[in-house]
Amino acid sequence: MNQNKPYKTDEQWRASLSPEQYAVCRCSATEPPFSGKWYRHKEAGTYVCAACQTPLFASETKYDSGSGWPSFFQPIKRTSVNLLPDDSHGMRRTEVRCAVCESHLGHVFPDGPKPTGMRYCINSAALDFEPDAHSLSPSE
Repeated sequence: MNQNKPYKTDEQWRASLSPEQYAVCRCSATEPPFSGKWYRHKEAGTYVCAACQTPLFASETKYDSGSGWPSFFQPIKRTSVNLLPDDSHGMRRTEVRCAVCESHLGHVFPDGPKPTGMRYCINSAALDFEPDAHSLSPSE
Protein backbone atom coordinates (compact mmCIF):
# COMPACT_ATOMS: atom_id res chain seq x y z
CA MET A 1 0.00 0.00 0.00
CA ASN A 2 1.17 3.54 -0.79
CA GLN A 3 2.66 5.07 2.36
CA ASN A 4 0.88 8.37 1.59
CA LYS A 5 -2.53 6.71 1.87
CA PRO A 6 -4.28 6.44 5.23
CA TYR A 7 -4.39 2.83 6.30
CA LYS A 8 -7.01 1.51 8.64
CA THR A 9 -7.84 -2.01 9.65
CA ASP A 10 -11.30 -3.33 8.89
CA GLU A 11 -12.17 -2.83 12.57
CA GLN A 12 -11.04 0.82 12.40
CA TRP A 13 -13.09 1.42 9.23
CA ARG A 14 -16.16 -0.07 10.92
CA ALA A 15 -15.63 2.19 13.95
CA SER A 16 -15.16 5.37 11.89
CA LEU A 17 -18.03 4.91 9.41
CA SER A 18 -21.77 4.39 9.84
CA PRO A 19 -23.02 0.92 8.81
CA GLU A 20 -24.34 2.35 5.53
CA GLN A 21 -21.08 4.21 4.83
CA TYR A 22 -19.07 1.08 5.59
CA ALA A 23 -21.24 -1.03 3.24
CA VAL A 24 -20.83 1.48 0.40
CA CYS A 25 -17.24 2.65 0.91
CA ARG A 26 -15.56 -0.57 1.99
CA CYS A 27 -17.84 -3.27 0.48
CA SER A 28 -18.90 -1.53 -2.78
CA ALA A 29 -22.62 -1.58 -1.93
CA THR A 30 -25.06 0.75 -3.67
CA GLU A 31 -27.67 2.75 -1.76
CA PRO A 32 -31.24 2.69 -3.12
CA PRO A 33 -31.93 5.36 -5.77
CA PHE A 34 -33.62 8.61 -4.68
CA SER A 35 -32.80 7.88 -1.02
CA GLY A 36 -29.44 9.54 -0.40
CA LYS A 37 -28.85 12.62 1.71
CA TRP A 38 -27.13 14.55 -1.08
CA TYR A 39 -29.35 13.59 -4.03
CA ARG A 40 -31.40 16.83 -4.12
CA HIS A 41 -28.86 18.96 -2.24
CA LYS A 42 -28.10 22.29 -3.95
CA GLU A 43 -25.91 24.29 -1.52
CA ALA A 44 -22.60 25.73 -2.77
CA GLY A 45 -19.54 23.90 -1.52
CA THR A 46 -17.41 20.81 -1.88
CA TYR A 47 -18.38 17.15 -1.68
CA VAL A 48 -15.63 15.20 0.11
CA CYS A 49 -14.95 11.53 0.70
CA ALA A 50 -16.92 10.36 3.76
CA ALA A 51 -14.06 8.05 4.75
CA CYS A 52 -11.03 10.37 4.52
CA GLN A 53 -12.37 13.88 3.74
CA THR A 54 -10.50 14.22 0.43
CA PRO A 55 -12.16 16.90 -1.75
CA LEU A 56 -13.85 15.11 -4.66
CA PHE A 57 -16.52 17.19 -6.43
CA ALA A 58 -17.42 20.90 -6.55
CA SER A 59 -21.11 21.77 -6.25
CA GLU A 60 -20.82 23.66 -9.57
CA THR A 61 -20.34 20.32 -11.34
CA LYS A 62 -23.41 18.67 -9.74
CA TYR A 63 -26.56 18.20 -11.84
CA ASP A 64 -29.82 16.26 -11.74
CA SER A 65 -29.28 13.25 -13.99
CA GLY A 66 -32.62 11.68 -13.07
CA SER A 67 -30.75 8.55 -11.97
CA GLY A 68 -31.56 8.84 -8.27
CA TRP A 69 -27.98 9.45 -7.13
CA PRO A 70 -25.91 12.63 -6.87
CA SER A 71 -24.33 13.16 -10.29
CA PHE A 72 -21.37 15.29 -11.30
CA PHE A 73 -19.83 15.94 -14.71
CA GLN A 74 -16.24 15.97 -13.39
CA PRO A 75 -14.18 15.58 -10.19
CA ILE A 76 -12.35 18.56 -8.67
CA LYS A 77 -9.06 17.11 -9.95
CA ARG A 78 -8.64 14.08 -12.18
CA THR A 79 -6.23 12.77 -9.54
CA SER A 80 -8.94 12.92 -6.81
CA VAL A 81 -10.48 9.67 -8.05
CA ASN A 82 -9.33 6.39 -9.54
CA LEU A 83 -11.31 4.70 -12.30
CA LEU A 84 -11.35 0.91 -12.38
CA PRO A 85 -13.05 -1.64 -14.66
CA ASP A 86 -16.07 -3.27 -13.00
CA ASP A 87 -17.59 -6.35 -14.65
CA SER A 88 -19.79 -7.30 -11.68
CA HIS A 89 -23.52 -8.01 -11.93
CA GLY A 90 -23.22 -9.13 -15.55
CA MET A 91 -22.43 -5.67 -16.92
CA ARG A 92 -19.38 -3.66 -17.90
CA ARG A 93 -19.03 -0.43 -15.92
CA THR A 94 -16.30 1.87 -14.65
CA GLU A 95 -16.03 2.09 -10.88
CA VAL A 96 -15.05 5.36 -9.18
CA ARG A 97 -12.87 5.12 -6.05
CA CYS A 98 -11.32 7.76 -3.82
CA ALA A 99 -7.68 8.09 -4.87
CA VAL A 100 -6.53 8.53 -1.27
CA CYS A 101 -8.32 5.88 0.80
CA GLU A 102 -9.57 3.68 -2.06
CA SER A 103 -13.20 3.85 -0.89
CA HIS A 104 -15.87 2.89 -3.41
CA LEU A 105 -17.79 6.00 -4.46
CA GLY A 106 -19.96 4.86 -7.37
CA HIS A 107 -19.60 4.58 -11.16
CA VAL A 108 -18.96 6.85 -14.13
CA PHE A 109 -20.88 6.69 -17.42
CA PRO A 110 -20.33 8.42 -20.78
CA ASP A 111 -23.85 9.91 -20.91
CA GLY A 112 -23.41 13.16 -18.99
CA PRO A 113 -23.75 16.80 -19.99
CA LYS A 114 -21.21 19.09 -21.62
CA PRO A 115 -18.45 20.02 -21.20
CA THR A 116 -17.21 16.50 -20.33
CA GLY A 117 -20.06 14.24 -21.42
CA MET A 118 -19.47 12.18 -18.26
CA ARG A 119 -21.86 11.28 -15.43
CA TYR A 120 -20.12 10.48 -12.15
CA CYS A 121 -22.98 8.69 -10.36
CA ILE A 122 -21.97 8.73 -6.69
CA ASN A 123 -23.54 7.24 -3.56
CA SER A 124 -24.53 9.86 -0.97
CA ALA A 125 -23.22 7.54 1.75
CA ALA A 126 -19.72 7.89 0.26
CA LEU A 127 -19.84 11.69 0.55
CA ASP A 128 -19.73 14.42 3.16
CA PHE A 129 -20.29 18.08 2.32
CA GLU A 130 -18.31 21.19 3.21
CA PRO A 131 -20.26 24.41 2.48
CA ASP A 132 -18.48 27.38 0.96
CA ALA A 133 -17.45 29.80 3.69
CA HIS A 134 -19.31 32.68 2.01
CA SER A 135 -22.56 30.66 1.98
CA LEU A 136 -22.66 30.37 5.79
CA SER A 137 -24.86 32.76 7.69
CA PRO A 138 -23.39 34.58 10.75
CA SER A 139 -25.49 32.40 13.07
CA GLU A 140 -23.98 29.15 11.79
